[in-house]
Amino acid sequence: MAIDVDALVKRFFVNRRSPGLRSSIRHVLRPERHEVTALSGVSFRMTQGEIVGFLGPNGAGKTSLLKCLSGLLHPTEGSARVLGHVPHRREPAFLRQISLVMGQRNSLFWDLPALDAYEVNRTIYQIPRREYTESLDELVELLRLQSLLRKPVRVLSLGERMRCELAGALLHRPRVLFLDEPTLGLDVTAQSAVRSFLADYNRRYGATILLTSHYMADVTALASRVIVIDHGTLRFDGDLTTLTRRYADHRVVKVRLTERAPLGALDVDTVTDDGLTVSLRVSTDDVPAVAARVLAVLPVEDLSIEEPPIDEVVRAVFADG
Repeated sequence: MAIDVDALVKRFFVNRRSPGLRSSIRHVLRPERHEVTALSGVSFRMTQGEIVGFLGPNGAGKTSLLKCLSGLLHPTEGSARVLGHVPHRREPAFLRQISLVMGQRNSLFWDLPALDAYEVNRTIYQIPRREYTESLDELVELLRLQSLLRKPVRVLSLGERMRCELAGALLHRPRVLFLDEPTLGLDVTAQSAVRSFLADYNRRYGATILLTSHYMADVTALASRVIVIDHGTLRFDGDLTTLTRRYADHRVVKVRLTERAPLGALDVDTVTDDGLTVSLRVSTDDVPAVAARVLAVLPVEDLSIEEPPIDEVVRAVFADG
């Protein structure tokens, strides 16, 4: 088992005070502490080579869990094991086999080229020179970094920097990857490049990947299994198809017309209508009847029936609680 999490709980104490000088003085003398529960009894397992999408709104506890699994945080209760190791012990044998990439954090040296940071990583992880050269050459090719390695990090675009971050995090060929919003702020082209690279890395090395993202395209492109968490509590753990069937009671019927036509006779909700292309929100049980009615009364060039978008399904999970 690559990752084994059992009834994991993480609580924080944060200072809280009201605005104003008097409150500030009172806070210095007698600070008021407030307990926050980031994780509340979360349990799940992941096998070696599995890619799992970890979903939830801001403040749900996703980053706290990744920090517990990577050894940055000590859990309050429960247990977690990664590759047989207890993460918060931060044993060298454990740290050499994992990597944590946070899209909103910069691990490279701002004023130096990425190559300098890679040399530091080579020393930290004690990577033999030959293995380091092979890994670097492979990552440079996969991530198309040839023209970026000798530029100061501060002159790189966000997408270029993220690709360099990934290369630095994977030089030691970790068996487990914790990715926290790896495509945050990237343009569509850069997002696609990062997704393709992660899928290829998983195929080549059988790496286990736990991925958090607000971009549902990241999850649908990489993961067949998703874990949904809200307010520190696990709400769903299963495959995407099951999630859709459980929380989506409708389908989207997309119709392309040969000419404009009135839609009133269909008596269904119209999601979009630009004249010749129409999307209809239809109850799952009514799809056959509506599709037949569409074909009978409209000049149809093409018709397709699709699952609702995954982000809409996830919103339904949160609303159900």
